[in-house]
Amino acid sequence: MQDRHINRFKYFQEQCYTTEKYVIPFIKEVTPISNITSVLEIGCGEGGNMKPFLDMGCKVTGVDLSKGKVENAHKFFKGHKHISNLNLICEDIYNIDNLGKFDLIVTRDVLEHIHNQKKFLDYVKKFLKNSGKFFVGFPPWLSPFGGHQQMCESKVLSKLPYFHLLPTPLYQSILKIFGEKEDKIKGLLETKTTGITIERFEKIVKKTGYKIDKKILYLINPNYEIKFGLKPKEQLKPFSLLPFIRDFFTTTIYYLISLDL
Repeated sequence: MQDRHINRFKYFQEQCYTTEKYVIPFIKEVTPISNITSVLEIGCGEGGNMKPFLDMGCKVTGVDLSKGKVENAHKFFKGHKHISNLNLICEDIYNIDNLGKFDLIVTRDVLEHIHNQKKFLDYVKKFLKNSGKFFVGFPPWLSPFGGHQQMCESKVLSKLPYFHLLPTPLYQSILKIFGEKEDKIKGLLETKTTGITIERFEKIVKKTGYKIDKKILYLINPNYEIKFGLKPKEQLKPFSLLPFIRDFFTTTIYYLISLDL
């Protein structure tokens, strides 16, 4: 599993595939996307999620903290027929206030890494048009791999579900025993503090002045199709309606939210 985090172009291609095949159709069920659509991705990394939008001729802006990932994005998009529609920014989103407003904001597998998600959702409203939509996709913290342990070097730990839910001292000890590097342990422990549940996200949505337009809970993550050859499967209805319990059986959730005007 961890190979994709080393081979960044492979990861880029995986993001392209899933966004084109699943994320964009999900969004288009609520709002149209065309070459006049302006898109902002926050936490864009190398830009795999942005490419399908750029392929459609959308005007796309990507923001990421990592200089290395943004540099990779420039390499991966070199020669793209719509390169003039692409704007890549290496910066903390909180240090930016002059981007303008967008038809669509995207964060995919990013929210669970952000400290103070309420502050984040409240802040980025300034970049969303009144008629705009905000796509948010993330694995619930209580899900089998909600701790991102698939990034572990250990083949055992990278395939071990739920152990991220152990008390922090025990979790940290297991990571050390299996030989994980200090920087990897630090990152995994940080995710333990930022992981977000379905219930907490939906409370934050209401508190920050958004409404939920559409959501899908997945038992089998759409991204697993290109990674493992597994067909995506939506969460079973009985589980999807059970607060707290559903978090344990949902590998990812897609939301489309908008300003509650």
